[in-house]
Amino acid sequence: MAGTSRHDREMAVNAKKQLSVCTDPVESLRLQCLARGSSGIKCLSRTFKIMDDDNNRTLDMKEFMKGLNDYGVLIEKEEAMAMFQRFDRDNSGSIDFDEFLLTLRPPMSNARKEVIMQAFRKLDKTNDGVITIEDLRGVYNVKYHPKYQNGEWTEEQVFRKFLDSFDSPYDKDGQVILITMLGRVPPFDTRIYFIIMMKSAWKLN
Repeated sequence: MAGTSRHDREMAVNAKKQLSVCTDPVESLRLQCLARGSSGIKCLSRTFKIMDDDNNRTLDMKEFMKGLNDYGVLIEKEEAMAMFQRFDRDNSGSIDFDEFLLTLRPPMSNARKEVIMQAFRKLDKTNDGVITIEDLRGVYNVKYHPKYQNGEWTEEQVFRKFLDSFDSPYDKDGQVILITMLGRVPPFDTRIYFIIMMKSAWKLN
């Protein structure tokens, strides 16, 4: 835990230094999030989730501006509007929530990305690009889960809880696609044990 705290402090200090010379609005927003530590982007995600009044997993300009303001982002209105327009690729007047947050995340190492993709392919038994409860049967053994053992959860509840940990924060429908799984895994590569843990848990090469 001490290493994680130190990593957060170093990240915050580096982000603040880079902010002073940053001119790109998207990079500036990313750095302002990272200046709050590894949970910065996650907190922004929660803020935007609250702002999405109609729960359609997209943000219009009004929701976007209010989310930035409530999160305390220091950015000129013109820069925020320019940033919004960069994400609104089809000029529909709204941006996709998950894609926006995924773009904000720091780059993920190829090694980490590959091990996540391997795990996804192993779980996706039907090869349709979506992980469901049916895919998990025969791959994920619930019998060792403590809440299954004590009778608190059924097999389906264990599966659903597992999927929820990777599912979109907006719509927990029991289905996970690769881009969402990549987006829900912490991108910081100082924790090499993540790769070791994934390979061990899913018996990956």
